[in-house]
Amino acid sequence: MPRIALVGQPNCGKSTIFNHLVGYRAHTSNLSGTTVECLASQTLVAGQTAEIVDLPGTYSLVAGDAAEREARRYLEEGEVDAILNVIDASLLSRSLELTLQLLELGTPMVVCLNMADEARRKGIEIDERELEARLGVPVISTIAVRGEGIAEVARAAMRQAKSGAAPPSPVYSHDVERILASLANSVPQGLPLSMGTAPRQFLIRWLEKDPALQDGVPEGSRRTLERLEAEARSLFSARGGALEALSAERHARAMDLFEAVATVGSPEITLRDRLDRVLMHPTIGVLLFLGIMYGFFLVVFRLGSLAEAPIVHGFELATAAIERSLPAGSLGAAALQGVVHGIGGAAGIVLPYLVPFLIGLAVLEDVGYLPRAGYLLDGLMHRIGLHGKSMIPFLLGYGCSVPAILATRILESRRDRFVTAMLAVMFPCVARTTIIFGLVGYFLGPHLAFAVYVINLVVVAVVGVVMTKLMPRATPGLILEIPTYKIPSLRVMASKVWLRIRSFVRLALPILVVGSVALSVLEALDLSTYLNLGLRPITWSLGLTASVGVTLVFGVLRKELALVMLFQALGTANVSSVLSPGQMMTFTLFLVFYVPCVATIAALAKEVGRARAAVVVGVTVATALAVGLLARGILAVAA
Repeated sequence: MPRIALVGQPNCGKSTIFNHLVGYRAHTSNLSGTTVECLASQTLVAGQTAEIVDLPGTYSLVAGDAAEREARRYLEEGEVDAILNVIDASLLSRSLELTLQLLELGTPMVVCLNMADEARRKGIEIDERELEARLGVPVISTIAVRGEGIAEVARAAMRQAKSGAAPPSPVYSHDVERILASLANSVPQGLPLSMGTAPRQFLIRWLEKDPALQDGVPEGSRRTLERLEAEARSLFSARGGALEALSAERHARAMDLFEAVATVGSPEITLRDRLDRVLMHPTIGVLLFLGIMYGFFLVVFRLGSLAEAPIVHGFELATAAIERSLPAGSLGAAALQGVVHGIGGAAGIVLPYLVPFLIGLAVLEDVGYLPRAGYLLDGLMHRIGLHGKSMIPFLLGYGCSVPAILATRILESRRDRFVTAMLAVMFPCVARTTIIFGLVGYFLGPHLAFAVYVINLVVVAVVGVVMTKLMPRATPGLILEIPTYKIPSLRVMASKVWLRIRSFVRLALPILVVGSVALSVLEALDLSTYLNLGLRPITWSLGLTASVGVTLVFGVLRKELALVMLFQALGTANVSSVLSPGQMMTFTLFLVFYVPCVATIAALAKEVGRARAAVVVGVTVATALAVGLLARGILAVAA
């Protein structure tokens, strides 16, 4: 079965093409760096089965961050039959530098000129046939967001995979080619083929200090290659060194190709450009960002609250029917009531807010607004003491903490990855969002629900400043890819929302039901009292009733479970009849910062190590207690 790898620079549309080919199985987002692992799936291309692999976005095969190392590793070790090089046609010159590196691998290849409409908007006309002739590989234009050209480019990649024809290696300037030819005679005979590379490719990878290649060279050949490297430094000295010379050659070659195949006219000044002048203004843009977020949460609350009351009432009737039908206090009745409470909590409390939230988040992502919000927040990142790239995991954290943790791989510094991971888990994911809307929003109003998000940002900023002061380090500036505005594809948006809801149904719903049944059984056996007693120091200090302690235990499994079990532990869906507004606000703020769910803890342990994951858990508990106690004191005075 042929294996086709999608390779390209961040935000070129690889994942969108992947999803068109295999269905919605990769997260597509207008944020560079969101694909940090290889994603693979089988599909039919021209009636034949092929494996399509979506590699992380990379600017260069000279590995830098973890995503680039992952892409290069796979291309060298993944037995790829063909490369589908996805290029942003509106950034052709810059994108071709990666194309030249891919040609050096000697793997059959097709070049996909994606975003052809955006290139035309910028006044760029590209001669596909001329570019094809100069590169020696098929070149096909696509507009992935509309699905145009996807089938054609997939068929071309399949043909290249079957043919096995290696593309011609790029030819550089005369003096560089002369030096490479001279150095090739010093490479030990048979060594390149024994390592699965062509002699020229081996030489270039060695000169670029590819760690994967250097680590695999036998000790006997290493001394010869080290002498070759010393000779290369001498020959390339006038150009600053071998690595610098090859990089400069690719840059010059890419510019030459661009000038030969592209005609640049006058760009169209459209509504998009005028929007950016306003939305990315340092002052007006921030105010509009706050307004957009406030409007977004207001709409989610209104839609969710309309659906919550009738659904919850229906499940309350079902619970009452069970109480009438089965003996009171029996384990059977308790278990059945737990099932009803679990399903009712998901259907009546979580989904009414989760669905509109995911739809709104998909719109903001696909339109292209989230990267602009990240640009506005870049200054805040540096004031905290973090790299501007940290805002990418933070924005992803509003969806789910697990991909937010994985996205910290785009940060070069181990210290930045750790601090960013710690702060990312404090942002309210969709699970915590349902608690904010289902408790504060529903009983106290949308304005206070929005206030929770504002408080969250302030607390995260304070914790970030403290952590970066304890671990000082200079942070470089941010170069962020700002995508063009796009009209969201209803098909892609529907698939994206469905994928996330399906994930909730498959993963979260069983946990909600099992947790709810467990609580019902514990209450029937009068064992929940002991759990509440164990957590009494926390609930007492926060001014909460003892019965909410058990919700904090089960909330570590899934955050939504804390809200579902709160109604169950209090014995009513009308929380306002049991808890005061101050108690509801304190409880919510505590849960927003409290221990991450088990899936997030597992991701933390994998990415930053168990010891540091334990530190994150400790800091989140301490932060949650501090915020909860402060909220209790302020709200008591205000009352």
